[in-house]
Amino acid sequence: MDVLEMQRRIQELEEKVEQLRLSRRVLMNLIERMEREKSAFLARLERENRRLHRANYRYARSLLRKNIQILELESRLKDYMSRHPGS
Repeated sequence: MDVLEMQRRIQELEEKVEQLRLSRRVLMNLIERMEREKSAFLARLERENRRLHRANYRYARSLLRKNIQILELESRLKDYMSRHPGS
């Protein structure tokens, strides 16, 4: 291998190294972007989960209050029916 061929080969290898560096930078940027998007998505899911949990809690409390009202009305009706048979 003569000197010119070696210089050409060195130039080719330097270009490949530069291409690899560029590819690595592009990949690292993509990975960072994906990580940011993943974090943002997880944060949205966590907020939605908390919102749904609060809504479910309010709904359960509402059901409990309605059940208590039903029991009170049933108790009043039984009491009324026992004091006024045949009504």
